Amino acid sequence: MWIPIQINENSAEPLYHQIETQLRSLIISGAITEGTLLPSIREFAGDLKCSVITVRRVYQDLENEGLLRTRQGTGTFVSHIGTGAMEDYKQETVRKALESAVEAGLSVQCSEEELIRLFTEIVKNKYGKQAERGGS
Repeated sequence: MWIPIQINENSAEPLYHQIETQLRSLIISGAITEGTLLPSIREFAGDLKCSVITVRRVYQDLENEGLLRTRQGTGTFVSHIGTGAMEDYKQETVRKALESAVEAGLSVQCSEEELIRLFTEIVKNKYGKQAERGGS
């Protein structure tokens, strides 16, 4: 199975974190559904051109969160995530991103009004583009 993960080698964000964040988002959004068999650690590492240790850490972290489950001899699968838990994951993911954005704004002395204006502009721009593409 091919998993659409983009790695930015120029990013200060660690490689495992980039992979983990994107894989978590794919699971939470339902793009990768419950019961889906993920590639083996070795295969996924080869696809991403990264270390087996990096992918093993991602799988272990997501398994600890309850998003993945591994069956010895069978592989790693996406776990069942209840609707409530999925909504909690979504909210938490967006909350963290917004908190980071506000921290960035504060660090460059943006006013609350400037941040709200920028946020509104970005939301309208992004959702407007999604509507033009048919909602995807």
